[in-house]
Amino acid sequence: MSTLAEAEAPPPLAPVPTEKPPRRRGRWTPYLLLAPGLIWLLVFFAMPMVYQASTSVQTGSLEEGYQVTWHFATYWDALSEYYPQFLRSVLYAGTATFLCLLLGYPLAYLIAFRAGRWRNLILILVIAPFFTSFLIRTLAWKTILADGGPVVGALNSLHVLDVTSWLGLTAGDRVLATPLAVVCGLTYNFLPFMILPLYTSLERIDGRLHEAAGDLYATPFTTFRKVTFPLSMPGVVSGTLLTFIPASGDYVNAELLGSTNTQMIGNVIQSQFLRILDYPTAAALSFILMAAILIMVTVYIRRSGTEDLV
Repeated sequence: MSTLAEAEAPPPLAPVPTEKPPRRRGRWTPYLLLAPGLIWLLVFFAMPMVYQASTSVQTGSLEEGYQVTWHFATYWDALSEYYPQFLRSVLYAGTATFLCLLLGYPLAYLIAFRAGRWRNLILILVIAPFFTSFLIRTLAWKTILADGGPVVGALNSLHVLDVTSWLGLTAGDRVLATPLAVVCGLTYNFLPFMILPLYTSLERIDGRLHEAAGDLYATPFTTFRKVTFPLSMPGVVSGTLLTFIPASGDYVNAELLGSTNTQMIGNVIQSQFLRILDYPTAAALSFILMAAILIMVTVYIRRSGTEDLV
């Protein structure tokens, strides 16, 4: 019995090592890889933000110098004086974003599911505007929409300008220096930022899901409404953000294609910084724009029901 008990007894526990395990080599490698990016953000993003924040609460003049006096009334004064430009920026950017989605989704769908061997060529055509500068592309629209040009003549012959004039988008037979010209410029310049995320999101959709929907006697519209569009929501959210955020702060299109009545908040900030030289007001307007966009983006992402961005 004693021999059987000794055979079934568990083996003795190994002695606990008293020495600490050697440290793993390369534990600092991830931090070293992140260091250049963190330093870049600190020097070229965080520090300018802090400087602009201090500028927004300063008082004085360019001749006498500016001093930090914690004058927060600059924010209220800037908002109360330039709120029409804020509203106009949101309206123009929102309209351009909607038009980009309306134009970009069918094209992204075509590239993802129907382009075949022409897919790469169409993608190159989508990003072709990036091969030239933003300024040249906007000046091209100034030529396209010139008075007496073929575009204005065709719109006149179709009596389209009569409708747009009644809506306040154009002024008589003139398209340049009107809200329509600014929205057209914004839509054209930021359309690729909508198409590429949409294409990436649509390409990830498994084609067997469409086949399964067809096997369940779903119509093409039902398949799109129940399968394709919900699965492409990350691309929709990413594309709308990439379009709306830069469009709301843009000033080139309103400067070249618009007039004083179509100025956006970016034009006001640029004028305050470079012409009027009122640095506190310009900095306050910049922070108000940033805060407004941040609030709108946060609400939009929560309402969209997806946080999986492309």
